[in-house]
Amino acid sequence: MNDPILVEVTRGPLVESRHVGALAISDGQGKLLLSLGDVERGVFPRSAVKGLQALPLVESGAADRYKLTDAEIALACASHRGEDAHVETARGMLAKAGRDEPCLECGAHWPGEEVGRALSARGAKPTQLHNNCSGKHSGFVCTACHEGEDPRGYVKPEHPVQRRIRAAMSEIAGVALDERVMGVDGCSIPSYATPLSALARAFARFGSGETLDATRAAAAKRIRKAVAAQPFMVRGTGGFDTVVMEALRERAFTKTGAEGVYCAALPETGLGVALKCADGAGRASEIVMASVIASLLKLNDSERAVVDRARAPALKNWNGIHVGDMKPSAELMRVLEPLEQR
Repeated sequence: MNDPILVEVTRGPLVESRHVGALAISDGQGKLLLSLGDVERGVFPRSAVKGLQALPLVESGAADRYKLTDAEIALACASHRGEDAHVETARGMLAKAGRDEPCLECGAHWPGEEVGRALSARGAKPTQLHNNCSGKHSGFVCTACHEGEDPRGYVKPEHPVQRRIRAAMSEIAGVALDERVMGVDGCSIPSYATPLSALARAFARFGSGETLDATRAAAAKRIRKAVAAQPFMVRGTGGFDTVVMEALRERAFTKTGAEGVYCAALPETGLGVALKCADGAGRASEIVMASVIASLLKLNDSERAVVDRARAPALKNWNGIHVGDMKPSAELMRVLEPLEQR
């Protein structure tokens, strides 16, 4: 692996840690505007492709039948933090399909630290609705019910829900998703190893509608608009995706995935972005994504302030003392600089 250094972490005068990885920026035809590191090696995209996985929910007519709101469609794309609004929105999605929480097959886990403490203080325990993927799974259940299918086992690759998702993702990415390189995601659905170049192409198409038929292009647009209208649902308080999309709205669709994967659609440019930090560090992938956005979009002052904070966060200790910084590497800045001049 010859992936370059993408992010450096300093403490005092020294670089304390470095994160290496790969980055692809593509148009809808698959022409790479930027290829850094090995972008043809298959990676598990994990939750970074939830927007693509939500396409059948809209294309099938399930979203219309159950009158899903923008908040509910956005939650279907979410890796949320289990805040009350997330939990109740997922519960509402299931109710519209005549189902409830036991129907979910994502498993239960404690939400993030602050939310988890509040839950514990109430003497409560997390349910599957608190799972960060409960919105996506509620969307799967809605799709199955709309199609007249038993939702039980909807996480299995052979279930019609997963077959539709696999077909949609293969088509938009322009590559066949191979069961021989299939893993199981944290929420139990299949995850297929896919090259970053193909993921970037998929998100370029997701953002522009290029090469997509009218139904899929309309579904992608509806999902993007829902997320832009309700970015809180996609992550939650203080989360990168929520903060950045609150500032940029329809200018950027960004989505984190586990193990350092990040994808984005930038509709006004016709470009898609896919990256992975090799050590799985989410903190580093956020910095790379913010750096790409700053290079590809013409930002106003308020947008720039938000993105700049995300791409160069200060490190503070428990006493609030500024002890270091995280920042894009000189190599990453060098290759991104020409993009700012486009």
